[in-house]
Amino acid sequence: MFYWVMKRVLAGPLLRGMFRPWVRGASNVPAEGGAILASNHLAVIDSFVLPLVLSRKIRFIGKSEYFTGTGVKGRLKAGFFRGVGTIPVDRGGGKASEAALRTGLEVLRSGNLFGIYPEGTRSPDGRLYRGKTGVARLALEAGVPVIPVAMIGTDVAQPIGQVIPSPMQIGVVIGEPLDFSRYKGMENDRFILRSVTDEIMYALMSLSGQEYVDMYAATAKARIAAGHRPDEVGPGSGGPSAPGGRRAPDVQVPGPPPGPDAPSVG
Repeated sequence: MFYWVMKRVLAGPLLRGMFRPWVRGASNVPAEGGAILASNHLAVIDSFVLPLVLSRKIRFIGKSEYFTGTGVKGRLKAGFFRGVGTIPVDRGGGKASEAALRTGLEVLRSGNLFGIYPEGTRSPDGRLYRGKTGVARLALEAGVPVIPVAMIGTDVAQPIGQVIPSPMQIGVVIGEPLDFSRYKGMENDRFILRSVTDEIMYALMSLSGQEYVDMYAATAKARIAAGHRPDEVGPGSGGPSAPGGRRAPDVQVPGPPPGPDAPSVG
């Protein structure tokens, strides 16, 4: 109930007014049944913008720090994220992350939409980074399609370090569902998991027009914090130009559709 109150009465109208979101490919999201929405991750507001353009409820995973704050502000933040169905995940890995993935599996097997950011954290510089294989495990274990989603311009509206986003039009591009049923029963094969993840990241790169970096975003952030410039963080001249070592597609960052702003759904 709180999810729909936030979307339709409290936060939703405000966010629509601030961002005037346009969307392409909304029909690629099934009207019912479990599916994974695998998105690039440019800003905190990604998790708030995507639900605006879809009529179905989406559950996301969020870092556990969102739920452990102290004081009035911390409790309000934790209550908000719980209310909108966010599942806490400990990004330190191990049993905590495994528990979050188990919860995601329950969401999918219940016939619901589950949102996940394969990069694991926000991009530090607007580029697309190597995907973690948790999304592949979920897809194979649950037997559901993966729908690639590209957020457009959210990093401009809310750069890293900016708490309150700037009002501007942003977009969402939703790709065709990816079917990995051919790998049924192979969710414990790490080579299969990497192949599936790379295919998802390739779709995200094609939709978003982002440059790909064959490095985990968390590693890139650590290198940048250590004094490396963003243009020094990358695979190097001999590295792959796209996930899985394929050639990078000739794409551009999508823009809004011509004419009046595309209305959001829901």
